[in-house]
Amino acid sequence: MNCPDCGNERTRVVDTGTSADGTSVRRRRECQHCSLRFTTYERPEWESLQVKKRDGTIEPFDRQKLRAGIERAVEKRGVTETAVTTLVDDIESELQGREARIVPSSRIGELVSENLRTLDKVAYIRFVSVYKAFSEPQEFLNELDAVLDAELDDFEASNKSQ
Repeated sequence: MNCPDCGNERTRVVDTGTSADGTSVRRRRECQHCSLRFTTYERPEWESLQVKKRDGTIEPFDRQKLRAGIERAVEKRGVTETAVTTLVDDIESELQGREARIVPSSRIGELVSENLRTLDKVAYIRFVSVYKAFSEPQEFLNELDAVLDAELDDFEASNKSQ
């Protein structure tokens, strides 16, 4: 552990204890060069959310990466920053609420798709065209038809109830 003040690599542990919630280890350290005392916290890597990619690799969940993908989909669509933040928060909360700490990237894509579909249909189409890696125009048209059919069903249902 490098000293945050002088950058020296030689620090020693002065005191060790568990955090109040018991999920991490608190260590008081002292720099052997400048004598600065500082605290570090250690927690098991499995405690944090991990994402299993399509190729089988596992990487830490990256909130900014999720947000960037959503922002690309809603670009120039009139979706507010607040709505994007809420969407990212909702998806992250749902993922954190799972018992499994390793989440398939496909599940994240499904959650984004479901939420974008209700938020903005064009953003949804943009997202799924990348997420599902459409290789043929017909795939794109099939997804667009499904969205339009759902819109028509919603329109007809609201007219019947009036």
